[in-house]
Amino acid sequence: MESLGFLLQVLGQTISIYTLVLLVRVLLSWFPNLDWSNPILTTVSSITDPYLNAFRGLIPPLGGLDLSAILAFLTLQLLQTLLEVAGGYVG
Repeated sequence: MESLGFLLQVLGQTISIYTLVLLVRVLLSWFPNLDWSNPILTTVSSITDPYLNAFRGLIPPLGGLDLSAILAFLTLQLLQTLLEVAGGYVG
């Protein structure tokens, strides 16, 4: 059971890191003149866009605003909370 608790902690930390990368991606989208061919920006985009695209199909842009990121963040927060609760039961 101890290894399951460790696994849940690692998953929780991974979600935290991914949330941070996703936040960077959303903030960078506010700057339309960025050169997205930059290797760092391309990497951030390739890591986050598939996840965001899943929510873009659910929530269409409203008045030019892409609100799918809000649902994406809420989903990650829910997953992290569920992992913490499960870790509490295991640990």
